[in-house]
Amino acid sequence: MVRKVDELGRIVLPMEIRRMLDIGKRDALEIFFDDDKIILKKYEPACMFCHSADDVVNFEGRNICKDCAEKIIKLSNKQTRS
Repeated sequence: MVRKVDELGRIVLPMEIRRMLDIGKRDALEIFFDDDKIILKKYEPACMFCHSADDVVNFEGRNICKDCAEKIIKLSNKQTRS
């Protein structure tokens, strides 16, 4: 597929690609480059501690995964008992 860049530097991602990659309106995309290639990747929020993108929830404006949340709970319980 070929798409032209408009006067503002924008391109339109074809519907087929958006459907294949589950990209919806207002979804964020990460932009990378590798030599002469531009790489677009659907943004997946990652845990602020371990950077995992698995089982991430937003807690008070910060992304945290289930594993790190459990570690924090264990640490908190351990300190409470001391």
